[in-house]
Amino acid sequence: MTVKLNSKAFDHAKHLVRDGKVVKDTRDDWSEHAPSTQDENKFLDKNGKAEYGKWYLGIDDDHPDDQKGHYKFPFGDFSKIHRCAVISAESRASQNDYDDIRDALGDLLKRIDED
Repeated sequence: MTVKLNSKAFDHAKHLVRDGKVVKDTRDDWSEHAPSTQDENKFLDKNGKAEYGKWYLGIDDDHPDDQKGHYKFPFGDFSKIHRCAVISAESRASQNDYDDIRDALGDLLKRIDED
């Protein structure tokens, strides 16, 4: 599996933080705050894959870009970035040696916590 940093999503996430579109929740909240499969599908159908992809910091080249599996490491709910999602994704990226993604998530967490 080849997963690399989605630089468009990283830029999008930094803009969300800068604009104050952040939920400062706690580490274990992501399981409750993550969009459901139904929410993901609605967003994808309404906004297309380019907008959908902006909410995932990883791109998996083993999956075609028209499949949801192409996108990894979600960081928000399609309206705001969630601190808990960033923490969860940073841990998973670290466990899987995706250093560029881990570093980007660490940067986002620092930005969120500075505010």
